[in-house]
Amino acid sequence: MSVIRLLVLGAVRQHGRAHGYQVRNDLEYWGAHEWSHAKPGSIYHALKQMAKQGLLHAHETAPSTAGGPPRTEYEITERGTEEYFRLLRESLTSYDQKPDVLSAGLGLMVDLGRAEALALLERRVRAIEEWRRSVTEYYTPEGGPGQLGHIGEIMDFWVHSADFGAEWTRGLIERVRGGAYTFAGEGEPFVGVLAEGEENPYATGERHPGDDR
Repeated sequence: MSVIRLLVLGAVRQHGRAHGYQVRNDLEYWGAHEWSHAKPGSIYHALKQMAKQGLLHAHETAPSTAGGPPRTEYEITERGTEEYFRLLRESLTSYDQKPDVLSAGLGLMVDLGRAEALALLERRVRAIEEWRRSVTEYYTPEGGPGQLGHIGEIMDFWVHSADFGAEWTRGLIERVRGGAYTFAGEGEPFVGVLAEGEENPYATGERHPGDDR
């Protein structure tokens, strides 16, 4: 799945309407430039591509009062909303070894209802357990990695990663079941995006040609 698409759609949806630099700023605020491939070029490319695909609607804005070029503001469409929730649900259920997929889903999971988020996370645990069972048909963790030579270290790493992933997800399930966080339909959500002009303490400060468009 495309983590960039999920992140960009999520940021635009939270704003209602947002220009490219706002989206970039939000993703840097979330630290996505560190744990995913959410670099400026890929963010601006995703915005343009999804506008062409009908997932976003591009609004041409007037030139800024400071004399800068006009910016394009993006708004999520009905099709874009459907794609957003498809990607979000997939990110929380798929047993994907890439941490950016789960990280993106965790950052946006409160857009779902609490009951659905819990059901998706429980599906994730089951998927991890099923994957582990399939691996341990030919690799026994208790026997240690040496049973397969140094190649066994690969299997040992993935099995231990699966065990940790399942344990951590069960902990998250208990926290959510216990009332942690504000999910859709429960009241005022946590504001995870920056207001126009709000300082971003985590911004990289690196300029990109797309920042002014």
